[in-house]
Amino acid sequence: MKSIRAASDIGGTFTDLVYYTVDEKTGLATNIQTVKTHTTPSEFQQGVLNSFEKASIDMQELAFFAHGSTVVINALTERKGVKTGFITTQGFRDVIEIARGDRPDFFNIQYQKPEPFIPRYLRQEIEERMDYKGNVITPLNLEQLLPIIEQFKKEGVEAIGICFLHSYINPEHEQQATAYIQQIWPDVAIVASHNISREWREYERSNTAALCAYVQPIAAKYLDKMQTALEEQKFDGSFYVMQSNGGIDTVESVKKTPISIVESGPASGVLGAASLGKLIGEENIIAFDIGGTTAKCSLIDNGRVNITNQYMIEKDRLSAGYPLMTPVVDIVEIGNGGGSIGWVDDYGKMHVGPQSAGAYPGPVAYGNGGTEPTTTDANLMLGRINPNYFIGGEIKADMKAVQQAFEVLGNKLGLSAIEAARGIIQIANHNMGNALKLISINKGYDPRDFALLAFGGGGAMHAAMLADDLNIPKVIIPASASVFSAWGMLMSDLRRDYIRTQPMALDESQIETISTTLDRMREEAELAYQSEGVDSQDIYFEQLLEMRYVGQEHTVQVDVRGNKLSKQDLSHLRDDFNQAYKKKFTYQLANPIELVSYKVTAYAKVERPELAKISTNGNISDAIKETRVVDFDELGQLPTPIYNRDLLFADASFSGPAIIEESGSTTVVLPNQQVRVDEYGNLHIETGANNDE
Repeated sequence: MKSIRAASDIGGTFTDLVYYTVDEKTGLATNIQTVKTHTTPSEFQQGVLNSFEKASIDMQELAFFAHGSTVVINALTERKGVKTGFITTQGFRDVIEIARGDRPDFFNIQYQKPEPFIPRYLRQEIEERMDYKGNVITPLNLEQLLPIIEQFKKEGVEAIGICFLHSYINPEHEQQATAYIQQIWPDVAIVASHNISREWREYERSNTAALCAYVQPIAAKYLDKMQTALEEQKFDGSFYVMQSNGGIDTVESVKKTPISIVESGPASGVLGAASLGKLIGEENIIAFDIGGTTAKCSLIDNGRVNITNQYMIEKDRLSAGYPLMTPVVDIVEIGNGGGSIGWVDDYGKMHVGPQSAGAYPGPVAYGNGGTEPTTTDANLMLGRINPNYFIGGEIKADMKAVQQAFEVLGNKLGLSAIEAARGIIQIANHNMGNALKLISINKGYDPRDFALLAFGGGGAMHAAMLADDLNIPKVIIPASASVFSAWGMLMSDLRRDYIRTQPMALDESQIETISTTLDRMREEAELAYQSEGVDSQDIYFEQLLEMRYVGQEHTVQVDVRGNKLSKQDLSHLRDDFNQAYKKKFTYQLANPIELVSYKVTAYAKVERPELAKISTNGNISDAIKETRVVDFDELGQLPTPIYNRDLLFADASFSGPAIIEESGSTTVVLPNQQVRVDEYGNLHIETGANNDE
């Protein structure tokens, strides 16, 4: 019987692998191990294979493998997709270029909208038209497709995106066009908008279909390479891919609509945070992930991961970016990570990031030729990271080069090297704190009502300071924090999201329609899973309705209780909507309420064993490696005990200041903060923040 389960997450700097053995007698996850190898950008699958080799895993014993990758987002941001054609309703070829009228750079009257991924000469129109109820106004003219296909062939097109007007309500014409193209040109990749989203908004649907087609051959090729590489290593277990919505899915399903994995890595970390929170009794969590290049955060409210269908790429204060209408865990991401570079602009002001030293040359301390100091170098300079236990002792930090880099930076600012290092940490923490506020305070949540669960290579380094600044009462550093995103994949069920836009008044006359629509959506999801061999007993659902006040543009989501709605259920929906609206916007209206879209999330359970508990035996003094002076900025340079996390035991407790070292990360505990180790090996840091302030 195969006994090993593993998950891999490819980051900008490192490729993480988490794996464990399932005890056949107890069903517990035992011997949880982690491995980090350098990411191999030219051939991502090689980094994954390197991690398996480093872990000495017998691939024939591997029963389950989940994988998260940056291949889709990289193809988009680096413009490395394939040449793509686009077909739409007559008169609408310029929708993805017209985009939206608002401009982020508001006072720039010369503002230029981002160029569409597909140029105008590759965007073609065809006669067809449906009304907003899905009734055919103009039949689909298939004869017009042949010359379009001939042109695409001459231009070297490799993929085609299709988006017809109102196909979200009736996809019949998109289905006919897809079938016709497949018949006369079977080699081309085709993405029709209704296969990604059945939600309205023409620009967003069109752009999503276009971008999904743009990356589809790239993603399919990558996943084929990964499958082949695993099979060559004699792997014949179950292979799944992490999606942006916080669930995993089959490789074949992801190949068809790869836009669903645009943010797979960050999503898995948030899902892992929610799963761990349920295990340890923490339902309100701010998940905080600091990697080598970026810092990411997301809010988990009452155990639920927030999902958005209005995801943007490349949006900043000067650019509107590009919308993707696909379910994505609601994440705020900034360009501040362990490899973020500290630099001085032309006006003598210091910044940190978004430029990153990446995997190579990496921080100055790597000794690979880097000369610009990073956040990691600053933590080394302040004694928070042990230079003799750098990256788990794999290399010895080049502290001479680090000192020189900070002297150069300090000279530009009229500061000492130590002051320059403190400045980098202060600015990085300020940037990260702003990101935490965006995901909490700016959305109507009080950080004092949440625990900060920090992971990634740098999460534990900064979490205690950020929590102290924001009055967050508790910080949780999970076991295997540096590879927690990969661990999250092992805690994920299969997930698929079904959305239908069907506006109607929320009144008693629509009760039967609402119930019937939800029934059909659940049935569609169940049939899809069963066709892939999933047992119906393993399928479960979550149902939401998107509603708004009549006269408004955007919506608020509300849970649906039960499958068959009654008059009382309708009353509950109204009350829940009013409460949710007030929480988000601080007020309510007397307007009638309108139902806009149905959302059904279909899950299929994936077997996952219980986590084994750690020993309660030990002596806290045995876990102390040494005492060294650590710079805590304005709190001073203090003699600080250094703990070996591997020797900490359940119910162990101690006070800060403290540094807790493990192979993949370092935890910084401020003076007077209290640390407790729970039964699964997670660190709980009580910050002393007053919830009643």
